[in-house]
Formats: sequence, C-alpha cells, structure tokens
Amino acid sequence: MRTEEKLLPRALRGAVVDRHPLWLMRQAGRYLPEYRELRAKAGGFLDLCFTPALATEVTLQPIRRFGFDAAILFSDILVVPWGLNQKVGFQEGEGPKLDPIRDAAGLAALSLDGMIERLAPVYETVGRLKQDLPPETTLIGFAGAPWTVATYMIEGGSSRTFEHSRRFAAEDKVGFETLMALLVEATVAHLDAQVRAGAEVIQLFDSWASALEGEAFERWVVAPAKRIVAALKEKHPKLPIIGFPRASGAHYLGYAKATGVDAVSIDQDMPLAFARDVLQPSVAVQGNLDPLVLVAGGQALETRVRAITDALGRGRFVFNLGHGIVPQTPPEHVAKLVDLVRAIKPARG
Repeated sequence: MRTEEKLLPRALRGAVVDRHPLWLMRQAGRYLPEYRELRAKAGGFLDLCFTPALATEVTLQPIRRFGFDAAILFSDILVVPWGLNQKVGFQEGEGPKLDPIRDAAGLAALSLDGMIERLAPVYETVGRLKQDLPPETTLIGFAGAPWTVATYMIEGGSSRTFEHSRRFAAEDKVGFETLMALLVEATVAHLDAQVRAGAEVIQLFDSWASALEGEAFERWVVAPAKRIVAALKEKHPKLPIIGFPRASGAHYLGYAKATGVDAVSIDQDMPLAFARDVLQPSVAVQGNLDPLVLVAGGQALETRVRAITDALGRGRFVFNLGHGIVPQTPPEHVAKLVDLVRAIKPARG
C-alpha cells in the first residue's frame, strides 16, 4: 500500500502544500524543563547522545509539546571525530573540548575503521525514532560539514579566529587535504547509516562556513559538500538534503548550485528579498527567524513571522530559525510561534 508523502519532503520538492512545514534547529534542548530534568540524570553529554533510550526521549520531547512537522535526531556533530578516535569531551558551561590535531602524528591516529560500529548507538536511536514518531512527522538526520568539524578537531574546541585551522590549511596543504578527505568519507558513511536506519531528510551543518572566502570557500566548503551530496544521492536518489553554510551571504547561491542540495537553510542576516528573488528560483529555502526574536515574543514575533511567510511563502519554503534555539527561550513563545505559522495559509503562485 502506498503511503502519502509527508509534509516536509513535499514542501522541499515544491509540491503544493496546505500549510508551511515547521521545525526548529536545536528544538530538543535546554529551553525545555523536561530536557533539563533528564539531562541532570544522564551523566555526561556524550552519555546522553550514546544512550538510545535517552536520546530517543529527548528527540520526542518537543514533538509531544509542539507537534512540529519534523524531529531532528538528538546527537552532535562531534560524534564523528569521536568515532574517528579523537578524544572529545563536553564540559558544562564551556562547550566541547578535543585533543587538538595539528600535525602528521595527530592525523595518523585517526581511523575510519570501526567508526560505524562505535557510533552504533546513534543509529539505534534513529531506528527507535522511526518506530516511535507520529506517522506524519519527518525524521531528520544530520552531520557537521567537513570544514566546520575540522575546525573543532584542529582548534581543540570552539574558536572565533580559527587561527590554527587557517595555518594548518596554509602550511600543510597535503595534511589538511588528507583530513578533509577523511571527513568527507566519514560524513558520507555516518549519514548513510542514519538513512539506512530510518532518517528521511538530511541536514549538513557548516556553521563556520563564513570564516572562509574566495578560493578557500570553494575548496573547503563547496567541494566537500558537493562530494557528500553526490555520494548520498548515488546511494539514495530521492533523499532530500538541506545545506546550511551559515552566514555565507552572497555565496549561498553558488553553494546551492554547485553542491546539488535540495534546500538551503538561511541565517537571520539573510535579506528576505535575496532569498526570494535569488535563491528560491533555484532551491528550496528554510529559515530564517532570529532566535532572539523568538525569545522576545509578542508583537515583534508576530511581525517577523508575517514578514518571513509573506516574502517566502509563495515558493519552496520551510519555516525555521536562522540558527539554533537558545536556552533562554520561553517554551510558551515556541507554542505561540507554532500557532502563528499554522494559521498562515501558503499563497499560491
């Protein structure tokens, strides 16, 4: 028996929809009291990610509360370096900490062998979610793009300047290319395993894409994404893939055309007119509410929701934030957002 295609994939491919699909990046997380309660019992952050029963529960929490049209797997982009044998940890209030890789010895310690087995709990979570989610809810898998993941691996954590990553790329081009090639292969394997376990849409997060310009952007953001998309499409031809080269401005169109993604997720700084007139004719657009407007709520939220849907609602469009939801977000504001978006009927033509 043929089942009806779900709302999110339908919107991504440009089908006529009776309402705009809605989900939020980081919709499972610290703004929810039920998440904070579970997190306190789970031990470390990676323990939470690698315990399928808990990761499944966290993923389901915002679906139960708000009825989003998609659930995104609760995990982290840094499970890939961990799977490649890099030491990764998370310290409360400080973010991720990794043993930095900046030379040939560090590269030699990385290995794709056994990564899928080490990350098996993640794929078990996907399988559980496939069974437990409401039938109309799309399951999104994800990974970090190679450039963004590489910066964490090289810097040893978050960075504002990416000094070590830039130096590595400039001073040891062969070594950096080796790392990026490994990350492309690892990312394809990780995403393929998620799809085989039940993920229906994939998002590729390149959170630090804006750190690169010109030839470096083409080489370390566009080219790896193109290889990942091509490899996944070869295995799963109908798989919708969303790319998020955050804060890349005018580079978005070239990224979309060159990589072959089905949609781009746009940050809150993207002008709506550019998204409508330049991007939407070529690719579906997802975004781009400022997470802090969601925190503010009230009239500011209503006004911005209307502006986004008025600008983008006639084309291929998914409502989302311009980046991840922030911990200080009142859950009642999220409920209001859902009501606002659901009340707006898509314009035709």
